[in-house]
Amino acid sequence: MQSSPLTPGDPAAARADGGRTGRVPRAEREQQMLDAAVLVFSRRGFHHANMDEIAELSGVSKPMVYAYLGTKEELFIACLRRESARLVSGLAAAADPTLPPDQQLWRGLKGFFEFVGAHRDGWSVLYRQARTQQPFSAEISRMREAVVEVITDRLDGALRQEGRQVKPDDLTAMALTLVGASESLADWLADHPDEDPGRTATRLMNAVWLGADQLMRGSTWRPPTP
Repeated sequence: MQSSPLTPGDPAAARADGGRTGRVPRAEREQQMLDAAVLVFSRRGFHHANMDEIAELSGVSKPMVYAYLGTKEELFIACLRRESARLVSGLAAAADPTLPPDQQLWRGLKGFFEFVGAHRDGWSVLYRQARTQQPFSAEISRMREAVVEVITDRLDGALRQEGRQVKPDDLTAMALTLVGASESLADWLADHPDEDPGRTATRLMNAVWLGADQLMRGSTWRPPTP
């Protein structure tokens, strides 16, 4: 996505630097730099992102960005890791294992879409900028594996709550299906700021839950015998 130049005075830049100047703790300063970098990478793409612009939005010198977070490639990877960690931890925390299976799934989906709605620039970096570029695609693969693992674990727990067990491969296939559908819908959500993440989660639930509910009850569709 291309956009007009980002300057310290515009609203996007204000979000990136938080309006802070002067001395701040190193950890906070790093987060400030990452906020600015996510913004620039999401708007410019990796190849067209400029370290001078990232430094300016951060309110620091370019040498300080390099000293704290390394080269542009290392900075991009740091952005990927932070955004993916936020996504995975939010997803893991969203579902309450004491709730019925449908509410667990809905809460997990809602948490996922709320992350995308609140971090559209982060989602752009994760989903649009990094997937097709080596070595960044390996980071995204690790993130997806972590998300699939979380969902598989939640599905397994919900099934056991219903007194059923499903083969690990079937659980993984179900999780991969949910992740793929969620990613596509999340990419749509990122381009529609007026869309409510909870409504998006409900839409996906309407698309997948009837089938998932039947599967959890032991019903499966089979192709006709030749």
